[in-house]
Amino acid sequence: MEETSLIEYPSDFPIKIMGKSHDHLVQTVVDIVKRHAPDFDETAMLTTRSSKHGTYLSITCTIRATSRPQLDALYQALSNHPMISVVL
Repeated sequence: MEETSLIEYPSDFPIKIMGKSHDHLVQTVVDIVKRHAPDFDETAMLTTRSSKHGTYLSITCTIRATSRPQLDALYQALSNHPMISVVL
C-alpha cells in the first residue's frame, strides 16, 4: 500500500525547533538543516524567539522540501540531537 502525502513537493515547509538557550543552538540547528536541505539560506529563512525568561529558544527554519524521505530524515536528525527538546 502506497502512502499518499498531503504535501506537494517541492514546497516551502516551515519547521519549528525548540531547545534550552545555548550559545551554539542556532548554529547546530543550521548545520543539521543544511545537511538535509543544502540550499537552505539561514539569512532569509530562519527566525528565532526567546521564551519569556530566556530559558528556551524557538527557531523556525523554512526549507524547500523536495520529498517525504527528506523531511523524515531531517526531523529524525533534529529530534535525536541532545540540545533539541521539540521539533514541530
